[in-house]
Order: sequence, then structure tokens, then C-alpha cells
Amino acid sequence: MISLKKYLDMEIKERRVEGDAPELLPAAIQSYHATLVAAGIAGARACSAVSGDLRLALQKLAEGLEGELTTELLAQTGIQARQELGNWADRTVEYFNAKTAEIKELLLVLARTSASVGERDQKYTQHFQQFTTRLQAISNLEDLTQVRSSLVQQASELKTYVDHMKEESQKLVANLQTEVSAYETKLKKAEELAVRDPLTGLSNRRNVEERIEARIQRGQAFCVVMLDLNRLKQVNDEHGHLAGDNLLQQFAQELRSSLRSSDVVGRWGGDEFLLILDGDATGARTQLERLQKWVFGQYTIRPGKGSKEVKANVDAAVGLAEWRAGEGLSALIERADGEMYKNKQQVGKGRSR
Repeated sequence: MISLKKYLDMEIKERRVEGDAPELLPAAIQSYHATLVAAGIAGARACSAVSGDLRLALQKLAEGLEGELTTELLAQTGIQARQELGNWADRTVEYFNAKTAEIKELLLVLARTSASVGERDQKYTQHFQQFTTRLQAISNLEDLTQVRSSLVQQASELKTYVDHMKEESQKLVANLQTEVSAYETKLKKAEELAVRDPLTGLSNRRNVEERIEARIQRGQAFCVVMLDLNRLKQVNDEHGHLAGDNLLQQFAQELRSSLRSSDVVGRWGGDEFLLILDGDATGARTQLERLQKWVFGQYTIRPGKGSKEVKANVDAAVGLAEWRAGEGLSALIERADGEMYKNKQQVGKGRSR
């Protein structure tokens, strides 16, 4: 057997000499395809919080191998796969570093609290030891007046110690509650970030899937809508990726503001968005018609500092699927994706005419 790269680099005559060359290329391509898909799935399992884009990107690269192949396409696929895996690795390291820092901070809070309790207990242990010694000395007094006077004095000191302990305990508990509350706030923020797309602020793919599964478990009537933004590549090519990012952010904001609070708006990955609309298909289509009037249209894009604003007309291919009883998440998404693809083809044919 020879490698795919070696096969592609071989001269045509050499390929004919190689005995298994006719079977090699299809097998190698199939293996390459399976590797890309498996890498995306493995990445999602390893760290689902940051792997939605990786899985989608590798899936698209794998799909690109299903058509007509060229040496240039295969080489470019390899470069893009390495870039996607590298970006995923960076995001994963950053995610786990943040989690590690949070755990360290919690441990420091507990350590400081334990140290404070220990110091307080040690201080008052010494006080009580001195108090016990003085009580023993009082027991040796023979004058009742001296005994009484000494007991009154020691009782007063004991009350002072108890008051101080109570006050310090209250402060210690209050400080601990404040630190724990601050840490809980940080955890909630971290959890919120884990389910949000960092660019648009919408729900990420993982969160969208979880919310679909929750509706399926409840047997709740709902629809999913897949949106594939048109002309994003054109904006990236002509004005740069900062302009494309700005367009995605504006489009996401318009989507969120045009829907009901009970609906879910998420970024599925790349230039794809997914909506969860509660209710049946009739209501969902009404929602979509309103959305297309409000969200589709001209956008003013800001490519970055020092660059002029540019105008772009934006719309999207749309696919709607109503959930059917007994249907799983994958089948539902596949139907919505299929409807979106049909819509994209219809729009493309219309433009070509």
C-alpha cells in the first residue's frame, strides 16, 4: 500500500504500475472522510462546550470530498482540517485553564477561612487557659470578699471573650458568605458562557440541542427552523472577516429581537442559525413571514477601525420542520436541513434565470 499523498504525487505511468492503485484512491478518500467525521465527534465528546464549530467545520470538509476531487482540493482540505483542529485545541486549553483557575480560587477561599478559624481558636484557647489558671488561684483564697471580687472580675472577662468570639464569628461567617456568593456569581457566569456562542451571544449548538431534547421529553409541540445566511462568503472575501463577523452579530441581534421570549435563537455554526419556535407549523410560518420582513434586507457593516462602512443586502435560505411524536433530534434536524437545502436550490435557480 502507498499513502494518499504519495499516490497523488506519482506520475501517471507510475500509478499504472502500482498494482492496487485503482482501488487505493477510493479507499484512501473514504478513510480520509471517515477520519474527519470521527475527529469532529471525538472533539465534541472531549469538550462539548467548545466543540460545536469544530464538528460542523470537519463535517463540511468531509462532505467536500464527496464530489469531484483534485490534488489542490485535497491539499486545501488538509490545511483547513489542521487549522480547525488547532483552533479547537486552543479553545479547549483556554476553557480548561479557566475552569482550573476557578477551582483554585475556591480552594484559596476555603484555605483562608480555615486559617482564620484556626487563628481565632488558638487565640481564645490561650485566653481560656489563662482564665482557668486564675480560677484555680481564686480557689486558694481564704478571704470571701477577695473571692467574690475576683470571680466578678473573671466573669466580666469571660463575657468579654464570649462577646468577642461571637462578633468575630459573625464577621467570619459574613466574609465567607460574601466570598461564596461572589464565587457562585462567577460560576453562573461561566456556565452562561459555556452555553453561548462567543461571537453572537446566541445559544450555541450544544445548548440548542439540549433545549430541543427537553421539548421532546415533554412531548411539547414545536418547530425548528434552519437558516443559512447568504452572501457571507462574499462579504468576507470583499471586506475581510471582521466585516463578516460584524454582519453575523447584527443578523443575530435582529433574529433575537424579532422572536418571542419563549422561542430559542441559536448559532448552529459558521453562517447557519437554528430557531426553536413553540407551537405548530402554521404559527411557525406566520412567525417566519414576519421575521423575513424584519430581518432580511440591507445591513450597514463596519469592517473595523479606519475602514469605511459598507452596505450589503442579506437574506437566508430557510428550512422548517415541525416535530413529530416519537421523532428524535437528529431526524428532526435532518428534515429541517433538507428543507433549507431545497430552498437554497430554488433561490439559486431563480437568480440564474
